[in-house]
Amino acid sequence: AVLYLLPPVAARLLTAVGGKPAGRYVPGDGAFLVWWVTLQLQTLFLRLPFLEELLRLVPGVYSAWLRLWGSKVGSRVYWSAGTVVLDRGYLDIGDGVVFGAGVRLNGHVLAKEEGRLTLIVDVVRVGAGAAVGGYSLLTAGTEVAPGESLRACLLSPPYSKWEGGRRSKDAAL
Repeated sequence: AVLYLLPPVAARLLTAVGGKPAGRYVPGDGAFLVWWVTLQLQTLFLRLPFLEELLRLVPGVYSAWLRLWGSKVGSRVYWSAGTVVLDRGYLDIGDGVVFGAGVRLNGHVLAKEEGRLTLIVDVVRVGAGAAVGGYSLLTAGTEVAPGESLRACLLSPPYSKWEGGRRSKDAAL
């Protein structure tokens, strides 16, 4: 039990004290460090994915565990085998969402902006009743409208909005 409880509780305490980073940061920023430490607390689960698959065997347990990390997860969410969540505190998932096999939810990406390495970190939002096709990648700030159905193998760049089968780019970029 300690294996599953200590890392998310430590991450929640850290973000309660240091704030939950959202936006763009360069290495060395205080917010970058907070994000980096919370990512390190998740490393065991990234390296040994069967630990998360065990939680997904019992309906509702994996969603509850993600809530412990600080995510918002609705009821009746289906997490298919092989789903990977890189930033467990950066999800906002509505009721009745279905994730296809091998979906990746990355609350962060690293990019080169203005010649500097930049961390882009933000919540991935998937509206109620949406379906995300297998082997898709949703990155920082992606928003999927309620009821939307995304095709398999979709790559969603940061801050993309998906509605009516189309992607629009957020003006904040």
